[in-house]
Amino acid sequence: MFLSPGDPIVFPDPSEFDQEGLVAVGGDLSSERLIAAYQAGIFPWYSEGCVPMWWSPDPRGHFTAEDLHVSRSLTKVMRRGAFELTWNQNFAAVMAACGEQRGGGTWIIPEMLEAYTALHRQGRAHSLEVWADGELAAGAYGVQVGGFFAAESKFHRRTDMSKVALVALVRSLSRAGIELMDVQFVTEHLRSLGAQEIDRREYLRRLSVVRNAEIDLRDLTPAV
Repeated sequence: MFLSPGDPIVFPDPSEFDQEGLVAVGGDLSSERLIAAYQAGIFPWYSEGCVPMWWSPDPRGHFTAEDLHVSRSLTKVMRRGAFELTWNQNFAAVMAACGEQRGGGTWIIPEMLEAYTALHRQGRAHSLEVWADGELAAGAYGVQVGGFFAAESKFHRRTDMSKVALVALVRSLSRAGIELMDVQFVTEHLRSLGAQEIDRREYLRRLSVVRNAEIDLRDLTPAV
């Protein structure tokens, strides 16, 4: 599907596309279009200088608190507690930092930062921050739709702190009632931490069940 800015906010059924999952090209990053995309199991992903590209690959990666793998060494790091966790305290800084650590370019381009910061102001996008010695040591951010959370990216500036951020994110969201936590693709790093793959059809079925749940994450208190 080819979209123009201002077109009606409609996306095709992702299940009708191939495994690569490119379902639409063009349009804009308005808050309404972004939320409609996530509700349909679709996310934007493209480089600076390109038009928006909208994806729903098959399979999809996700985390559950039950499958989360926490090593002994990471458990020791968390028990020492030489860090502080906050929620929604510095969304723009977290998102910008996620873009800084991507070799070979990043999809976190200025228009993405502006669009997701707008979602954050509306209470639809959230960030988790990990602080050490008063500095932002790691963090993660994502988009919420009901009982669904799309974890977009994470970063770290100190050893093990991005893993702390991930553990805190998965466990805190689970306790808050989030039933489907999407990570788009399962990399070897995420697989080592317990990420699982599900086929797109099952992913879309689960999303349809949880996306209308009434869950407010704005005042979540993160913890490992």
